[in-house]
Amino acid sequence: MVRAMVGNGDACARTCILKDSYASNGISNGHIRKPDITEVKYKQQKTNESFEEVPIVVAVLTYTAYALLVVVGHIRDFLRKIGFEKNDIAKERGNKGFVPLYSDFESLYIRNLYTRVSDCWNRPICSAPCGEFDIMERVSDDYNWHINLTGKSQHCLNLGSYNYLGFAEKSGYCADAAETAVKSYGLGVCSTRQELGNLAIHYELENLIADFLGVDAALVFGMGFATNALNIPILLGKGCLILSDELNHASLILGCRLSGASIRTFKHNDMKSLEEKLRQAIVEGQFRTHRPWKKILIIVEGIYSMEGSIVNLPEVIRLKKKYKAYLYLDEAHSIGALGANGRGVVEYYGLNPKDVDVLMGTFSKSFGAAGGYIAGSKDLITHLKKRSHSTCYATSLAAPVAQQIIASMKCIMGLDGTNIGVTRIRQLAWNTRYFRRRLHEMGFIIYGNDDSPVVPLIICMPAKAVCFSRECLKRNLGVVIVGFPATPIAEGRTRFCLSAAHNKESLDKALAIIEEVGDLVAIRYSRLPIEERTLLTKRDLEVSQNNVNGVL
Repeated sequence: MVRAMVGNGDACARTCILKDSYASNGISNGHIRKPDITEVKYKQQKTNESFEEVPIVVAVLTYTAYALLVVVGHIRDFLRKIGFEKNDIAKERGNKGFVPLYSDFESLYIRNLYTRVSDCWNRPICSAPCGEFDIMERVSDDYNWHINLTGKSQHCLNLGSYNYLGFAEKSGYCADAAETAVKSYGLGVCSTRQELGNLAIHYELENLIADFLGVDAALVFGMGFATNALNIPILLGKGCLILSDELNHASLILGCRLSGASIRTFKHNDMKSLEEKLRQAIVEGQFRTHRPWKKILIIVEGIYSMEGSIVNLPEVIRLKKKYKAYLYLDEAHSIGALGANGRGVVEYYGLNPKDVDVLMGTFSKSFGAAGGYIAGSKDLITHLKKRSHSTCYATSLAAPVAQQIIASMKCIMGLDGTNIGVTRIRQLAWNTRYFRRRLHEMGFIIYGNDDSPVVPLIICMPAKAVCFSRECLKRNLGVVIVGFPATPIAEGRTRFCLSAAHNKESLDKALAIIEEVGDLVAIRYSRLPIEERTLLTKRDLEVSQNNVNGVL
């Protein structure tokens, strides 16, 4: 399946007329009484989203491979039990008469599938995660039951880190600023925001974020995952409804579950499915009582980190306004990586950020730091400051980390007096389009949007995925592979993450390695003409390159 997000030529402006509705009983998601007219203007992007289905033969072989692995795993567990095979499995002690603490199937999977290929994950690095980095060498003589470091390292091209704008550096403007903050504030705060953990640098960062996003206020947290997991429960509770994209991140799923609200999922980035869920929720109301929902919250992501797709935000906002729902937008991967000025998916479509009720993002990708933020109205931020578990129980963001974010954000905004920020934004955009176009030309199945720096390449079979990772490492290319249960069984993949730290020479080198290894493991599955898989042309790449050169 190939899905076009929008699409007829150059970027242009379009006006959508939305018929908003009001509740007859004063509840925002109650029964509709009368409409009014609201205009939402946005830029129509010349982009395409591709989700080509794998050949049926490959899918069947992939399911067969996993089934065979499970059968062999049970046989080997039996052989270990009777003492025929050496047993290196860690055992639970002191639990005689108790039910096993760990899931039996999960343990089976880890023992017999994951352990033997675990060298493809958790690879330790010993340098900054720039365009190139150093991976520590590891060896095992017992099929990864025990993995040991050799003390050596391997210099590789980096296509696995989320360093989208290349700010995760060990030297330069941002690193120097962070070092200065260490001398001024020390390494830690050792208190929460509601106690003695407030520093002037925290307020400076929050004001800068609000200015950057074009909203009233912002609040920062020390961990991106916790920003979602611990703040969503503060916004909703019993009697509320969450409409969540089926491919939302685990932090969003956990936050939804902790909230106590009812949860319904809609098909990934499918506006028809979302509207059906909204209509059903308003017509039927709450379960059993059929009372109107207290709130309806739509939760989506800007860029989906496993699919490489970009949310159809204009349509989400249209539906949100039409049905009087609230909108929570997770921009963990899109902030800094999308938009002419790096302001994320809202700017990418030319929308008003105040049309999004809750803007969330993280600093661990484009800003080369750690932590997360929530931005929006002053009322929202005041509520979170008083009620959030993150401000009450979690240690405040360390000053050097906050300074790294401030420095990188000022670069993006041009407040450092240079054009470093805009250069990196345009370089990332060109790298993304060039890399995706070349992979499509090679005949690989590539998921996602033409403008997404997250580039999933579908491999399917687990043995091929492992072979791909190991062979790339032999050729000094560091990549990340992902398989079941993180993806559907038949959609195992490698996930490339592009960076402004890459240049054409390094991308060409990586592409040559990918092409060579792709032939070795036979994963050129695509059967569709390239015109049906991407709207990008060589002319588009030339224009993008000229935009990069224009600011150098």
